[in-house]
Amino acid sequence: MKSLVNGCWIGLVLLVISCAGPSVSEKDKLFDIIASNEAFEKKEFSSLTENYNRLPDMSELAIKKRTDFTRDIISQLEAIDKNQLSFEDQITCALFKFVQEDKVAQYDLNGYLNPILADDGFHISFAFTPAYFSFTSKQDYLNYIGVLESFPKYVDQHISLMRKGLEIGMVQPKIILDGYEVTYDNHIVDDLEESLFYKPFLNLPNQLSEEEKAELLEKGQQAVRNGAIAGYRQFSDFMTNEFVPNTRTSIGASDLPNGDEFYRQRIKYYTTLELSPDSIHQLGLQEVARIKSEMESIIEEVGFEGSFAEFLDFLRTDPQFYAETPDQLLKEAAWISKSMDGKMPKLFGKLPRQPYTVKPVPDHLAPKYTGGRYSPGSLDANQPGEYWVNTYALESRPLYVLEALSFHEAVPGHHLQEALSRELTRLPDFRQSLYLSVFGEGWGLYSEFLGLEAGFYTDPYSNFGRLTYEMWRACRLVVDTGIHAKGWTRDQVMKYMAANTALSLHEIRTETDRYISWPAQALSYKIGELKIKALRKKAEEQLGEKFDIRAFHDLILSQGTVTLEIMDEMVEQYIEDKLTNKD
Repeated sequence: MKSLVNGCWIGLVLLVISCAGPSVSEKDKLFDIIASNEAFEKKEFSSLTENYNRLPDMSELAIKKRTDFTRDIISQLEAIDKNQLSFEDQITCALFKFVQEDKVAQYDLNGYLNPILADDGFHISFAFTPAYFSFTSKQDYLNYIGVLESFPKYVDQHISLMRKGLEIGMVQPKIILDGYEVTYDNHIVDDLEESLFYKPFLNLPNQLSEEEKAELLEKGQQAVRNGAIAGYRQFSDFMTNEFVPNTRTSIGASDLPNGDEFYRQRIKYYTTLELSPDSIHQLGLQEVARIKSEMESIIEEVGFEGSFAEFLDFLRTDPQFYAETPDQLLKEAAWISKSMDGKMPKLFGKLPRQPYTVKPVPDHLAPKYTGGRYSPGSLDANQPGEYWVNTYALESRPLYVLEALSFHEAVPGHHLQEALSRELTRLPDFRQSLYLSVFGEGWGLYSEFLGLEAGFYTDPYSNFGRLTYEMWRACRLVVDTGIHAKGWTRDQVMKYMAANTALSLHEIRTETDRYISWPAQALSYKIGELKIKALRKKAEEQLGEKFDIRAFHDLILSQGTVTLEIMDEMVEQYIEDKLTNKD
C-alpha cells in the first residue's frame, strides 16, 4: 500500500514533554491540533457556535490574524510522524492539511479580495440567514436580531476588501455583472413584510408572552430595516456607483495579479492534483469527441433528418420538451427522484437517515442561477436536504435533462453523499462537513451514469439529455482552461458550448459567467468522475466474481470527502483485502 502524499508528515519533530509524564501519541497530537483550530474558528466565526448572534470580523487585520494562525497549524501538522497513525487518521491529517494550505494560498494570492461570484457571494449567503435559526425561543430571536444588526458593518468590511481588489486588479470581470443587481436590489423593500428577513416575525411562538412578542416585533422591525435592508442598500450603492463601472474588461484568471500562479493553485484545489492547463484542455477535447459520437448515434436512432446543429435547435425550440408550469417541472423532478429512491438498495449497502425534498430555486437567485442545485439540511435542526429545481424561464429548462439533473443533485448524487458524510460521527467534525469539489461533483456526475445502470433514460431524448450533461462537463475542461489560460473570449465559450451541448442558450450564458467568475471549479466534475470510473474498472478487473457494486459504492463514500490520491489508496487497500479474503 502506498503512503499518503504531499508531506503531511515531513520529518519527525517531537513536542516537548515532561520527562516524568506519559508520552503523547501522534494521534493525540493530531487531534489536539484539530481541536485547537476548531476552538479558534468558533471564536472567530460566531456562526459556528450555539450563540450565533453576530457576523464575523472580515477586516484585513482579522483575516491576517487567521492566516497567521493557519500557518502555525500547518507547521504543527508537518511535525507529526505519519507512520504512527492509522490509515484513517492518515486520511484525516492529509485532508486537514490540504484545507489549511488552501486558506493560506488564497490569502497569499489575494483571493480574499474577490468575495463574489456570478451566482454567489457573501451577500447571497446572508440571504439564507433565517434558515440557521429554529425560532422556538426568545433567545433565538434576540440572536437573529443581533446578526441582522451586524450586517451593515459586515457589508462595509467586504466593500473595503473589494476596493483594495479594484486597486490591484483582483476583481470579477464587468461582463458577468450584467443583471447582478437582482442579488441585492431584491432585498431593498419599503414594506417589511415583503422582506424574507422579516418572515420569522410573522409567526412568533405561542409560548411567548404578549410583552415579549411586542418587544421582539419592535426590535425585529428595526433590525430588518436598519440592519438587513440598510446593508443591502449600502452594497447596492457601492456596486452601482463604484465597483461595476471600474471593474476589469478582461475575463481570464491569467489577467489577475500573479494570474498564472493563481489559476494553477485553483486547479490544484479543485482537482486535488498537480495538473497543467494544457493537459486538462487536451483531455477535454478527447472527451468531447468521444461523447459526440454517442450523441450522433442517438440522433440516428430517433430518425432525425438533419445536422447535429439542427437537432440541437430542434431540442431547444420544440414545446414538447418543456414544462408549461413551474408545478409541472417540480412534479416531474419529484417523480424521477422518488423512482430512483426505489433503486437505491440495489446500488448501496448503506443509505442515509436524512430525507430530502424537492423545491424551486429561491426567487432572489433564480435569474442568475443554474438549472438546479442541492442544499444540505441538518438532522440536528430537523431539516431535510433540498433538491432545488430552477423554475425561472421555463423555456430554458428542458425536460430531457431532468433525469440526469435529479440523479446528480438528489440521489444517488449530492444528497446521498453529503447526508452519509454527516453520519460519520467517528470522524472529526470538519470531515463530516468537508466538501471538496472534485469528490462531490465527480460523484454527482458518476451518479448520472448510475441512472443508466439503474434502468432510467429509456426515452432516447432523455438519454441524449444524459449525454448532453456529460458533454457539458467535458466542454468545461476545454472552456475553463480556454478562458483562464488560453485567452478565449466569452462569445467563443458560448459558441463552443452551444455547438456541442443541447443546453438552452440562457443556461449557456449563466454557466459561462459562472466559469469566468470561478476559475477551475468547472474542472472538478469530469476529473472526479473519470477517476471513480477508472477505479471501479480496476476493481472489477482485479476482483472478478468477488466484485460487489454495493460494497464498492459504500467504500467510495465510507470516508466522506477525500482527495483523489486518497481515493486511490482506499481502493487499492480494498482490492488487496478482498484478494486476501479480509473483510
